[in-house]
Amino acid sequence: MEQAEWERLSPDEKKRQLFLRQKKILQDFLDKRAISQEQFDKSFGDMMSKMGFDTDGNSTK
Repeated sequence: MEQAEWERLSPDEKKRQLFLRQKKILQDFLDKRAISQEQFDKSFGDMMSKMGFDTDGNSTK
């Protein structure tokens, strides 16, 4: 995403994009076996809870 695109996003959409980016990083770590499935599940579950999103990045608040 380019800077101009980012600046046009609402604060809620920026938060969602950050969530999706972090989810991808965790998935990449899991795919490369840098973390276990258990670590992924814990980290992703904590992230969903703290950021207020479901597994697809939809707001739960």
